[in-house]
Amino acid sequence: MHRRQFFRNATAASFSGLLLPSLKGTAPPNLVKPAKLKTGDTIGLITPSRYLTEEKLRASVENLAKLGFRVKYTENMLVKKGYLGGTDQQRATDINRMFADEKVAGIMCATGGYGTTRLLPYLDYDLIRNNPKVLIGFSDITGLLYGLHRQTGLVCFHGPMGTSDFNEYTTQYFQQILMEPSNSLTYQNPENISEEELVPLYLQDEEDTTISTAELITLAPGVAEGTLVGGNLTLVSSMCGTPYDIDMRDKIVFLEDVGEAPYRIDRMLTQLLLDPEKLPAAKGIVLGLFTDCETDDEDKSFSLAHVLYDRLASLGIPVLYGLMFGHIKRNATIPFGTQARLDAGGKALSLLESAVV
Repeated sequence: MHRRQFFRNATAASFSGLLLPSLKGTAPPNLVKPAKLKTGDTIGLITPSRYLTEEKLRASVENLAKLGFRVKYTENMLVKKGYLGGTDQQRATDINRMFADEKVAGIMCATGGYGTTRLLPYLDYDLIRNNPKVLIGFSDITGLLYGLHRQTGLVCFHGPMGTSDFNEYTTQYFQQILMEPSNSLTYQNPENISEEELVPLYLQDEEDTTISTAELITLAPGVAEGTLVGGNLTLVSSMCGTPYDIDMRDKIVFLEDVGEAPYRIDRMLTQLLLDPEKLPAAKGIVLGLFTDCETDDEDKSFSLAHVLYDRLASLGIPVLYGLMFGHIKRNATIPFGTQARLDAGGKALSLLESAVV
């Protein structure tokens, strides 16, 4: 087969049957809250991103069993296609099947990596809207949270995955948000944080002295209320301009990342600042710890702190750094789509409603 014909056929095969939603309109449908989880429920385990090894599958099943859940997964669970856990259609089909399965009470992503944005056009959003369930994950799963909330109004959850470390802190917020819901909850960082877990901010002032801290840091004071949206910064920025994007008007935006140099953090934040419906229209910003995002060459780079202060502190809205969620061992569950209150000066993020029913 000639090279030109090969690529023509490959392109046709890749996009056949792919239907993209309209870009018109930015507001998701009416808010849909899933049912709370209970001990003994069956959790559907999925791999919407990177492929899963047998070892990590066993660890995921054991983690969920320790939490008191049964586990169900499909024959596609250990499929490997390059760096993906199967084809886009296979991974999307598994998600659709878990939402359709009456025996499955909630859905947990086993791992992140890359791939959720590829499968968004293949999801059955009408099916998902009519069968709302808890779906939880972080990192690349941010793309899935965006797509589901934008197209169905479903409250999703940024939190641990099957392969996560279910320590006391992670488990506490998982259970309080998803199993023992209340109309108010304030996040608190643990008191006994080890040095290995700390991601301090270093800021050189005009006198060239170093300011560093491991506690919650107020980048800009103030109090605001709004809908929680966000996730991994890389995914949030990559969703811009797609049919699955979500505007940030009147939102409290939570962001975190891992392994990104300060200039890349700068670039992604700047992208969100150049759109008047993104960070310039937000009510407040909550930042995670941004693990391994510091520069290796201080002489040729701004520090992470410089980037965050420069890009965010002058927006005129409250900005808080250091909440423990995302790519860290102690990973708090944060609902995507419910109301919250941010008091950056008081170093507190509080939920104002239950995220499940």
